[in-house]
Amino acid sequence: MARHGKRYRQSYDLLKQDARYGLADAVELLISMPAAKFDESIELHARLGIDPTHAEQQVRGTVTLPHGTGRDMRVIVFAAGDKAQEARDAGACEVGTDELAKKIQGGWADFDAAVATPDNMRIIGPLGRILGPRGLMPNARAGTVSDDVGRVVGELMAGRVEFRVDRLANLHVVAGRVSMGRDSLIENIGVLVDAIWRARPSASKGTYIRTLSICSSMGPGVPLDAQAVMAEFAAAVA
Repeated sequence: MARHGKRYRQSYDLLKQDARYGLADAVELLISMPAAKFDESIELHARLGIDPTHAEQQVRGTVTLPHGTGRDMRVIVFAAGDKAQEARDAGACEVGTDELAKKIQGGWADFDAAVATPDNMRIIGPLGRILGPRGLMPNARAGTVSDDVGRVVGELMAGRVEFRVDRLANLHVVAGRVSMGRDSLIENIGVLVDAIWRARPSASKGTYIRTLSICSSMGPGVPLDAQAVMAEFAAAVA
């Protein structure tokens, strides 16, 4: 614990050793921990019982959080003509084609999500090395390559998030912010757990969701009782 600051150590000391918490208790504990000087994000972390080296066991999806992410989303759209106006009307902060790509290549990155119409994917390709590492590359599977740009922009601004398993079978997704309060965070996390469960690949065998935990941006992880949380929030669990 010597590597961590005083506030982190105080938060860690509130955890019961080897305990696994129900979601309501975990959220209450998390928001009662010593506060940072900013409104921390709350994240859900899961370890899945899959082999991500097999294409048929990939886990990826999107879900709209009922109470949003707690932040104002800045969405850009690669579109022209009527689709460009549709994106602007929906609230996109920047809309364009080649000129928008050049702006990003020049170092501009003041946005949280990128959407593109299919006919503009030719422009997106060279941006992969910039947008890919940040998780911002438009992707048809994530729903961010679409002709229905107004709907997609509206959903992103309303709190739609994407989750995707990493190469170690772990999944990390933002569930909200501390300031949202207990009830909103519980509902958001419950919706995420349900969405992750529904995304279970048919090739997955054995225990699918092995561990769950939540944490704030600057705080320790609070381990959840995964079975109890799934029984309460995952509608697909038999």
